Amino acid sequence: MLLRERQTPEGLLVSVCDSECLGETYSEGDVSLEVTETFYGGEAADDVGEAAVIDSLTRASVANIVGERAVSVAVEAGIVDEDRVLVVDGIHHAQLLWM
Repeated sequence: MLLRERQTPEGLLVSVCDSECLGETYSEGDVSLEVTETFYGGEAADDVGEAAVIDSLTRASVANIVGERAVSVAVEAGIVDEDRVLVVDGIHHAQLLWM
């Protein structure tokens, strides 16, 4: 999975995706999900395993998660509610906001 962290004035922004989703665009009805290199990849992204994803998501203020594996890690760790996961063109997507 590709993991990227950014510090913002509002806190830590985390983006994580299954590596095979990078560069893809998924559309279904009025919903479109673009998994861009700029947001999810690039030199600032690290190829990581489950433990690093869980650690990063627990520290995040906001997170965007794309892909069956990445979303499953967040769900199994109790970070994301499975009932709140979107499926766009067969791809799992979740957003996280800690308040």
